[in-house]
Formats: sequence, structure tokens, C-alpha cells
Amino acid sequence: MASAGGSEPGAEDAAKTAEGVYEDVMPCDKMELSQRLAVEELITTEASYVHNIQLCVSDIRAHLQKKQLPDLDLEGLFSNTDDILHVSKRFLKGLEATATQEHEQLLCISALFQEFKEEMESVYKIYCASYEHALLLVESYRKDPRLQEEILETLNATVPHTGASDLSFFLVMPVQRVTKYPLLLGKILENTPPSASAYPALQAAVRAVAQVNANINEYKRRREVATKYNKAEHLTLRDRLARLNTHSIAKKTTRLSRLFMHEAGIVAKTEDREYDDLEEKFQCVVSSVAMLKDNVASYLGHLEAFLLSAPHKHDLQIDEGPAQQYFHLAEHLHCTVFPEFKRRLDRLVCQPLCSLSDMLVGPQQLVKKRLDKLLDYEEIQERKSETGSVTYDEEAAMNTYLAINALLVAELPRFNQVALQLLGQILCSLSALQQDLAAQVLHRAEKELEQLPHGHVPLPSFWKMVEDTLQQSSTELRTFCQTFETVTPSPVTQPLNPAEERKVLSLVSKHGPDKLYQVTSNVSGSKDLDLTLQRGQIVALLQSMDTKGNTSRWLVDAGGPRGFVPAGKLQPYCPVQSQQPGMQMPAPESSTESRRHSYASPEAPRPQVATFSPAFQVVAGFSFAARSPQEVSLQAGQPVVVLEPHDKKGSKEWSLVEVNGQRGYVPSSYLVTVPVQEPMGWSLPV
Repeated sequence: MASAGGSEPGAEDAAKTAEGVYEDVMPCDKMELSQRLAVEELITTEASYVHNIQLCVSDIRAHLQKKQLPDLDLEGLFSNTDDILHVSKRFLKGLEATATQEHEQLLCISALFQEFKEEMESVYKIYCASYEHALLLVESYRKDPRLQEEILETLNATVPHTGASDLSFFLVMPVQRVTKYPLLLGKILENTPPSASAYPALQAAVRAVAQVNANINEYKRRREVATKYNKAEHLTLRDRLARLNTHSIAKKTTRLSRLFMHEAGIVAKTEDREYDDLEEKFQCVVSSVAMLKDNVASYLGHLEAFLLSAPHKHDLQIDEGPAQQYFHLAEHLHCTVFPEFKRRLDRLVCQPLCSLSDMLVGPQQLVKKRLDKLLDYEEIQERKSETGSVTYDEEAAMNTYLAINALLVAELPRFNQVALQLLGQILCSLSALQQDLAAQVLHRAEKELEQLPHGHVPLPSFWKMVEDTLQQSSTELRTFCQTFETVTPSPVTQPLNPAEERKVLSLVSKHGPDKLYQVTSNVSGSKDLDLTLQRGQIVALLQSMDTKGNTSRWLVDAGGPRGFVPAGKLQPYCPVQSQQPGMQMPAPESSTESRRHSYASPEAPRPQVATFSPAFQVVAGFSFAARSPQEVSLQAGQPVVVLEPHDKKGSKEWSLVEVNGQRGYVPSSYLVTVPVQEPMGWSLPV
């Protein structure tokens, strides 16, 4: 009994010890089991997710594409699902490979999430940002019975086992999956002992996936802000006026004041070198696209005008010979080659260029809005430094600026790169089209050249023949012109009317007497910028050539209008000069006949006289007080004699003059050349 009685306490102790060990072991086994189930859930749900995305891309979208429904925006619905599928397939393959690692599986899973976190963020943030737009499309398709019927027919034909009633069943899957990764990893972490070697790695993986979701949400918020302000730019004038209130006017006034203080240097600008460089490059792209659009339009217009200058547009009454062959060439270029070139240019250059220009509008508006928000941000920051706090609205305004700035800094590099690539491709297309056009024109021209009488003549001989023909034609034309134009005697002159006198005086004061020319015969302007003038008009020479360097067309000032006239119809203007009082000349019959001016024919003899009084004189335009013995004082209107139009060093800022018997230097700008004021007026030939 004793022994039996003594054995019971020992049995109880053993039972208690076994029970304690069981209680210690079971929680560990339960945690390990839960951990294994959580890992299996991660892998099996990932496989199911990839399968559904594969169905969405290869079956549903492909089936809808075959229907070719014009009102169905497949790109807006499915966004970058292809990129998500590509990343998810590789991620699933990596997860399945961890099953063979046994004790290292958790470390491998943690490392896999770290490896794929950047790729996941890049693909899911684009999809999540466009998900709201996809839902709006689905909602609009529900209101269209025809489209809704086509979508249901596609779902029943491709995925009948899912029981999906619309596309939103599949479209929501990527959004749900990326937000579930932190939960799945967190569940594995919960069932992993802190003492396990994989515990720190799992913690890091959970933080990484949580940061991915936070970045996606921030990116989505930035995109919503950008969309909001892009939409605001499309308001009508009435809507804009309706939005004006005391608050908005005060805000705009504050921004304008802040901008003025920036420009005046009163307050410092917020420097952001990274953004400034990106914006500078972006603005360069914008100006390049705009310039290229203008140049292409101008090039096409000039090319069309060049090809329209064809003989078949004029009745030359030439039915045979080289002119007829040129007629065929010009007609072919105008009716066949140019329309085809214009069509290809529009499709390969103009349309892509316009699309690129439209793409730039959104970023341009966002750049402008960033400046407005930056001014608000600086104002609030300054107020915060003074008061130590800001209101809820001010905090929201600061966050709006930070969101827009971060979005631009993140997106502009990629946008600039893509825009430059598109611009380069457009320029390559333009060069290729021009090369094709030149080849077509050359081929056709060579074909026509072979039929010409001199088509096989050696090139030097051909050019010699062309020069001889042109020289002969020029001689014949010159002879014809000489026969056609008769040289008239000096015209009868009449006094200038007051208006003409004022015009001549104005030309003299502007350009000087040595620049005056007289028109020898009527001029009828036939080109752009050509003047139409009457015989005998006085003009001032501005430049003895046109913009192309042609010296036979001169640029003149006609006392108001400026333009080009043939140089051969101008000759220097020489007023008839009067004698000195000491000369014995017959007295004029009347004051109106005492002074005449006209152009004289080359054969007209000139009277031989001893001395002449000048037709123009130099007077002091302003009073000047001498400040040294080398200078001489002047009174406004006082006549002077210019001895040297420069000083001893050759500077034309000072002139050596003689006034009332005294010599000295005066400022050249104080001297004015004017006609001699005498009772007898200017005269103009009839």
C-alpha cells in the first residue's frame, strides 16, 4: 500500500510534466502550421490571380477586339494590364520556386518582395491611377444597351464559369491584389517567432510592400490634382466669370504682388534646380514643336506655289518643242507627284506633329498652375514663420503645391524623353519624304530630258549653248527696249506745291541732299514691296540693292511709303543752281521762273558759270556754348561753314566749323543740312 500509495504522487508528477510539455509544444506546432498555411495562401492566391488576369487579357480583351466596336475604349478599360501580367507571371514563378527551399523559404519570399517592389510600384500605380476612369467607362457602357449586350455576350463566351455580369469583376482584381500583399505578408510575420532568422527579413518585406502601396496612393492623389487643374483650364469665359469671388480675386492679387516682388528682387525665389532644368528642357521641346509646325506648313505652301508655276496655266500658244515637253513634266508634277506627297506628308508628319502638340497642352497647363501654387506656398510659409501655425485650407494649399511639383519632377523626364523621340521620328519621316520627292522629280525630269534634241549633248557643251542663247536673247531684248523707249527732252517744269516742298524738306532732313533721286519715268510696282511712282517724283535712297543682293532694285523712301524701284529709272536729283549776285545774268521774268529743278537728259548742255550758290546749307539746329578755346559758340538757326566733318583724331562726333570768322569745334549732332531759303520755290517737272 505504501509503495502503491507512494507511487501515485510520482505518476501525478509525470502526468503534470507531460501535460506541461504538451502545452509548450502545441503552440509552436500551431504557429508553424498557421505560418505554412499563410505561405500556401500567398502562393495559391497569386496563381489564381495570374490565371484571371491571363483570361482578362488573352480571352476577354481579344474577343472584344475582334468585334471592332468603335465606341468601346479598350485601352481606357484595360490600361497597362499587359505589364501587370508580365510582372505577376515572373513573381509567381519566383514564389513557386521557394517551395523547394524548406527552411530558407521565408527568407526567399522576403527577398522576392524586395526584388519586385519597384516593378510592382511602376505598373500598379499606372493601373490604379486610371482605375476610376475605367469604372466610369463601364458605367457609361451599362447605359448603352447595344454595348452592354456585346460585353455580356463576350463574358458568357469566354468566362462563363465566373458568373461575371460586367467587366468591373475583372478590372478590380489588380487593385485588390496589390493592397492584399501587406496583409498576406503580415499574416506570415504574425506566425513567425521573433527569434526566427527570417523574422527581420519578413519585417523589411512588410515595410517595403506597405511603402509601395503608400507610393501608389500618393501617385494617384497627384494625378487627381493634375486632372482637376487640367479640367479647370477648359472652362468657358462665362464659367470663369461665375467662379470669380472676393476670395479668388484676393488670391490672384496676392500672387501678382508676390510675382512683382520676385522680379524686383524684394523677396527671394524658391530655387529648385532639378525642376528648373526639367522645365527648361520641356519649354525647348514646346518651342521646337511649334516652330516645326510653322515651318512644315510654310514649306508645303511654298512647294505648292512653286509647282503651280507651270506653262499649262498660261496660254503660250506653243504646241511643240521643249516647251511642250516641259508642259508634260509640270502637269505630271502638279497633278500626280505633289498630291501624293502632300497626302503622305499629312499622314506621316502633320498628323503626328499635331498629336504631339496636343500632348504638350496638359503639361503646359500644369507648369503654369505650379507657378501659381508656388506663390501661394511661399506666402503661406512666410506667414507660418511669423505665426507658427497655418489653417487647414493653407495646409491643403501647401500639399497641393508639393503634389504638383513632385508629379512634374517625376513625370517630366520621361515625358521629355518620349517627346524628343517622337520629334526625332517625325523629322526622319520628313527627310525621307523629301528624299522620295526629289527622286521622283529627278526620275521624271531625266525621262523628259532624254526626249529633248540636246538631251545627249555633253554637259559643258550644253551649258555653252545655253549661255550663247541667253546672251543672244539679252541683246535682242535690249535692242527692243531701246526702240520701244524714247528719250524725251527735258520736261517743262512747274513750281512745287507746298505739300511737295514739305516732303522734299523732310527727305533732306532725314537722309541728306546727296541721297535724293528723281524718277525718270513712271514706275508700276509688279512685285511685293514694289512702289508705284510717277515720273518726276523725288525719293531718298536707303539701300542700293534688294534683300537678295540684286543691285538693279533699290530700296527708297518716297516720303512715307518705302519699297523697291528699278535702279535704271532713278537719277541723282540736281536742283538748278542760281548764280552769285556778282554774275551778270538776265533778270527772270517772274519769281516762279527764277528757280527750277528737274532731271536733265545726258545730251542737254550745261551752262558754264563761274560760281554757284549752294542749293543746301548747314545751320545750327541747337544753341551751343563753347567750353574751351578749341570750341566755338553757336546760336540756333545760325549758318555755319563746315571745314572738316571730324576732329583731329578722325572722330565724326565733332566737326570743325567757321562762324562769323571764328573757327572751332562743335558737336556734329548740333548741325542740320537744310535747303537754302529764298523767295523762289522748288520746282518739279510735269
